[in-house]
Amino acid sequence: MQPIHDLLSRIRWDPAFAGARFEVGYLDRVTASETVVPVSSLRFDPGAPDAFTIVDDEGVVRHIPLHRVRRVYKDGAVIWRRPP
Repeated sequence: MQPIHDLLSRIRWDPAFAGARFEVGYLDRVTASETVVPVSSLRFDPGAPDAFTIVDDEGVVRHIPLHRVRRVYKDGAVIWRRPP
């Protein structure tokens, strides 16, 4: 299985992936459930390669480590799933 950081990099930079709608489902520790966000809303800091940042609906900036990513969706279908 492809590591999550490699897949996210490919989604962001590979022209073959352009035009599709990608989403990431990560474990929200507060609700203990999966939160799904568009990849286009993720921000990556070169100084923190093992995480991404999002701004939630309430304007709060959240730093999400890649180990909390559970699924990646392409046009609504799961294309990557973290092993149990």
